[in-house]
Amino acid sequence: MIPRVSARVDEREMTGTARLAELIRESRCTVALTGAGVSVPSGIPDFRTPETGLWENVDPMEVAHIDVFERDPQRFWSYYRPRFHSLGEKRPNRAHEALAELERRGLLEGVITQNIDRLHRAAGSRNVVEVHGSIETSTCRSCGASYAIEQVEGLFDEEGVAVCAACQDAVKPDVVLFGEMLPAEAMRAAQELAERAELMLCVGSSLVVHPVAGLPGLTLATGGSLAIVTKSTTPYDGEAALRLAGEVDEELGAVLAALG
Repeated sequence: MIPRVSARVDEREMTGTARLAELIRESRCTVALTGAGVSVPSGIPDFRTPETGLWENVDPMEVAHIDVFERDPQRFWSYYRPRFHSLGEKRPNRAHEALAELERRGLLEGVITQNIDRLHRAAGSRNVVEVHGSIETSTCRSCGASYAIEQVEGLFDEEGVAVCAACQDAVKPDVVLFGEMLPAEAMRAAQELAERAELMLCVGSSLVVHPVAGLPGLTLATGGSLAIVTKSTTPYDGEAALRLAGEVDEELGAVLAALG
């Protein structure tokens, strides 16, 4: 027999997902903002979770800073090369698929993501704003030659540095490293979506990394509402119309089911 307390928790969770489904149904413009947590069910660790986070055993300033790439590309690629292999093998989970389905149904305007893993696009989302770039391509800093992710492995020299086939200079992934500005065009698109949103669905993000963390504030400032689906607390919890703290793939899967 299932304990009575567990039944009450399940009932509250179902009420929450049904309510979120109703908020989405009523909104004339819903936008999703996603962070690392949306990809955790795909087997990609987030950054700051104790023991499992990507930055738990490595200082990001020593491996993922633009100064490291420019000063010591061998050290940079010693970290990023296995990460490329790992991310390239990952597949979308139910959270990615639910957001793509919401867009297909006309219930989601677009996805703003901090992730570089390409999984939103792989799931079928069309309007994706990748504010931190993507591993999809890498570019030579000297001549501007661009390489698809499938080509990058063939560029590594004996020292473990990806070098341009045309000019032999170091090739950099088209992701935003520490010390770099976010792409201006992507941030403009993200801000426009945030300002238009009647409902911003924040999924798998602690909402503490700026300037992206300021986007929910734009939605609130223009009269919109926030719905937060993430395990960690966020600075916006007190202002959210709804907060769900379960597994993101399960929560969004349940929301999609509630929409019918």
